[in-house]
Formats: sequence, C-alpha cells, structure tokens
Amino acid sequence: MYTVLRGIRRRAEQAPPSRERFIDLLRAISIVAVVLGHWLVATVGYDRDGELNGRSALPELPWAHPLTWLVQVMPVFFLVGGYANAASLAAVRRRGGNATGWLLNRSGRLLRPTTALVLVTAGGALAARLFGADPARVRLVAWFASIPLWFLVAYLAVVVLTPVMYALHRRYGLAVPVVLVCLVALGDVARLLGEPFWGNGNFLFGWLAVHQMGFAWRDGLLPSRARVALPLVCGGAGLVLVLTLAGPYPVSMINVPGERLHNMSPPSLALLGVAATQLGVALLLRERGERWLRVSRVWIAVVAVNAVILTIFLWHVSAAILLAAALHAAGVLPVSEAGSAAWFAWRLPLLVMLGLVLVLLVAIAGPIEVRRTGRISGPPPWLVVPVVAGFAAVIAGLLGNSLLPSTSPTLFGWPTPALIAYLAGTAVLRLLRRTSDS
Repeated sequence: MYTVLRGIRRRAEQAPPSRERFIDLLRAISIVAVVLGHWLVATVGYDRDGELNGRSALPELPWAHPLTWLVQVMPVFFLVGGYANAASLAAVRRRGGNATGWLLNRSGRLLRPTTALVLVTAGGALAARLFGADPARVRLVAWFASIPLWFLVAYLAVVVLTPVMYALHRRYGLAVPVVLVCLVALGDVARLLGEPFWGNGNFLFGWLAVHQMGFAWRDGLLPSRARVALPLVCGGAGLVLVLTLAGPYPVSMINVPGERLHNMSPPSLALLGVAATQLGVALLLRERGERWLRVSRVWIAVVAVNAVILTIFLWHVSAAILLAAALHAAGVLPVSEAGSAAWFAWRLPLLVMLGLVLVLLVAIAGPIEVRRTGRISGPPPWLVVPVVAGFAAVIAGLLGNSLLPSTSPTLFGWPTPALIAYLAGTAVLRLLRRTSDS
C-alpha cells in the first residue's frame, strides 16, 4: 500500500504544467456521482419468497426525477474520455507511434480491472452452483454485480472508433457532432413511432456526439468564455425543458421502468440537452477549477481517485451486494418503503457502510489498475485487424451478458458463449500487447 501511495504522489508531482487538471477533476466527479447516485436510489428488500431483492426507488419517487438532471453525469465521463483519448492519441503520434499501438495501450488500461471483475463473478457463480445454490438466484447476483459493465460496451466501441472519429474531427470539426445529434433525433422519432429497433443506433451515435465534444475541447474549439458557455447552458437547459415538459420525453434522465421512452438507454435528444448544459457549466468553471487544482493536496487527491477510477466504478455494485448479504445474515437489514421517513433515515448510515466496503474492495483490486506497463508505440499497421477483432470479441461478450435476462440460469452466472467471447478477446489483446512490447 505504501508503494502505491508513493507512486500516486510521484504521478501528481510529475504532471506537466501544460496538463489540464480540470479534466481529471471532472472524470473523478462523474464516476463518484454515478456511484453515489446508484447507492442513494437503491432499495433492498425481500420478495414474496423471502429472498433478497434489489431495485431502483425512482418509480416511487416521482418528485426526484428532475434531480436526475443534476446527478446523471455519465455524459461528463464520455466528454472527458474524448479529451483524454484525443490527447493520448496525438501524443503517441508525436512520438512516432500509430493508432494500432494506441489501441493496444488503451486495451490494457481498460480491460485489466474489468477482467478481474468478470473472473471473480464467474468464479463465484460457479462455486455457488457447486454448493447447490439456486441457478436463477446465482444468475441474478452475477447480473447485479455486472451492471457497471453495460457502459463499457459503448465506451469500448467509442475507443475503437477514436482514430477514425478524430480524423473526421480534424477535417470537419463541429459538423461531426451536429450530424450525430441529428441521427439521435431520427432514432428518437423511430422509437416514438413504435420502431425501437431503429433507435438502437443511439447507443453509439449519442455517446459519439458527446465524445466528439471532448475532441473539440482539447483542440481549443470551446474557449472558456461566456459567449460560448452561456449559450450551451441556456440552449441545453431550454431543450430539456421543452422536450420533457411540453414534449413526449420522460423527466428522469435515469431509466424508470414503465416509461414509454427512456432517456439513458439509449441516449436520447433530451439527454444530449443535459450534456450540453453540463458542458457549458464545465466551461464556466474551467479557469477557477484549474487554479484550485494547483493546491498540492487537492491535486494529489484527484490523482489518487483517477488512479483507481475504473475499479471504483466496476466494484460499487458488488459493494452493495456484499453489504446487503452481510446485513441480511446478521438479521439487521433495514427494510422500509421507498420514500418513507425510515428509508431516508437509513440513507446516510448505508452510504457510510457502503463506502467502507468499497474502500476494502478497491484496496484489493485497485493495484491491478494502478500497475503501469510498457508503452507500445509502433506495431505493424496490419496488426490493426486482430486488434479490432479482439475488441469486437470483448464487446460481444459484454453485450451478450447484458442482454441475457437477469434470472436465466447459467453455469458461470454469465452466458457461456459471452464469457468465452470476452475471455478470448482479452487473451488476444494481451498476447498482442506482449508480442508488440517485446
């Protein structure tokens, strides 16, 4: 642990003066907000058979739906991802590297901590099955633990497309996100007309649009001036108000069961309005945030969170599962109606306990993410084919797990073909990294 902390301090001290530290702060805020949001709206109780069950409290809290405009910060993560991916890709090319090497480096950073979660959930499910646990319950627990993986399907696809999309950005600039927003609008129209299949493209178009704005930020197309930021804030907020209050879009930016249209899965035009508002606010706070982050202790804290940011996100639902199981075994699990006084009274103690469990999980799994590996710069260009194939297999595996119903019995808690695809893809990418690094 001391070695890890010393490494984090060294990273903080070695940050070049040109680094935009506010981007790191936004990344940390976005993931921490997602974690806290999930924990706050979760409600755990018992079903008719007396089995533990978890669900979102949002259907019982309609007054809280407008608050999701503030806590739905996943667009911020994709915005920051666009900035970081453009910056790292440009740096690799300045050193004489290529996009293939960049993709291999990104695969290691993203898939090492992800694979740890996949192997633990699959191994735990297999052990539970061998001890005679109910297959449907085993799948349900594994499904809950793997909820954070849904976002990696979209993010990994965006990462693979980054070299192409960045080239389009360099050529056409802000016209690219405008086209993507129009495609999202067309997808929404299809969904509203009862053709949800044609709206599935929004899973890619929506996040690509936000990601492209990260490119624009990094390349100086979004200066921190009120004449740019204020129109984004007012225009984005106005669009959200019109679409949700006068239009057919739900108010909640987090999916609520039973809604005719969801804003999050896939991203809707209303969610892109929220993204524009958040971008404008970030631009307004940019210079002040940069000054604040020059304070050494503040910057070290931001670096520390970012060092294990993916681990925090991946394991926060597992922390909730472990805590609920422990409280259930001790006979002290709080069960109350969502929105009641007792339910609210338990929010703060639960947050504290969940935070402690997550800290323990991050202490165990965090070193996997913190560990640095050698940089791959210039592998042969033809290697891009197996690299993209490896990414495709990983994405297919994650998607296959997300699409399987939460109570469909499986041997490993995952659908076996999906698990094989994921592990095969990660194995291919790991082999290519080792081969290219040697």
